[in-house]
Amino acid sequence: MTPPPDAVPPVRHPEAPAPGELLGAHYDRCFGCGTGQPHGLHLEARAGEGVNITAEFTVKPAHQGAPGLAHGGVLATALDETLGSLNWLMHVIAVTGRLETDFVQPVPVDTVLHLDARVTAVHGRKIYCSATGRIGGPEGPVAVRADALFIEVKVEHFIDNGRDEEIQEAMADPDQVRRARAFEVNP
Repeated sequence: MTPPPDAVPPVRHPEAPAPGELLGAHYDRCFGCGTGQPHGLHLEARAGEGVNITAEFTVKPAHQGAPGLAHGGVLATALDETLGSLNWLMHVIAVTGRLETDFVQPVPVDTVLHLDARVTAVHGRKIYCSATGRIGGPEGPVAVRADALFIEVKVEHFIDNGRDEEIQEAMADPDQVRRARAFEVNP
């Protein structure tokens, strides 16, 4: 996924979380980052410098595909969640348009996957980004990597397409930041 020649560098929003700050779950029931999903990834992302983030995800027995190894779809989800969290640094609402994932080596159960993601370019509503997942530490060998294209959308995308009971519950949250963040990533 190569950005067009007239794409521009990403711009970090002035009110983005400070470097090193934990981003927290955008929605408690999110499978990727929410704490309200017993078998979810419980991914924890931190703001980096510029428009990049780091995250960690521990592969649990519930995340297996082959015996003792992470399911590839779960690894793709961890990459997607990490990439989607980048939008919080630009204060835009965007959904995954395309995700290309390379599985470089197996990831065993109980492994901590160290993720690093960055926005590489913006072209209109299109946001180009990439991520890597390493095992054995932030500088360890690459196990998975992805390139993605996110598309900026209006909040109506979620309101018009989501299930009404969850939409109403999220909209009723008195915390304005949590209410806004509930609609920030993924289709």
